[in-house]
Amino acid sequence: MSGAMYLAYDYPLLSAFWTMLVFFLWIMWFILLFRVVVDIFRDDDLSGWAKAGWLVFTIVLPFLGVFVYVIARGKNMGRREMAQARAQQEAVDSYIRETAKSAAGRPSSVDELARLSEIRAHGDITDDEFRRAKELVLSGHGPAEHPGSFTSSAGR
Repeated sequence: MSGAMYLAYDYPLLSAFWTMLVFFLWIMWFILLFRVVVDIFRDDDLSGWAKAGWLVFTIVLPFLGVFVYVIARGKNMGRREMAQARAQQEAVDSYIRETAKSAAGRPSSVDELARLSEIRAHGDITDDEFRRAKELVLSGHGPAEHPGSFTSSAGR
């Protein structure tokens, strides 16, 4: 080599550090590029032509396009992402509420059997009626699904 030696090559550990730094910045660049492209499509305020223009700008001149987009529309990027996260959380919460509500409104087979046993203990149904109702409950076609299977005889 000539008289001028590079510091990064004098110390191999420093060369590894610079390589890792460049690799990390390269990965961060792609993350930022993809977030900008997703935000372009997510933004409902932009018209179709504006979305196409920003997309072409970020694809043809990626560094300049992304940096201009972040400067011009970066503040609202976070707001849109927070709104989407809130909407997803509300959808999950709504699904959980609906699932819990439908499960709570339907009695389990254990509850049905306990109720049948209680009705038989009071003498409202016979042993034969209890046996038939129990078979219905255990087969999954209990009185909750077939109203009137033993409720008409329960009022005796």
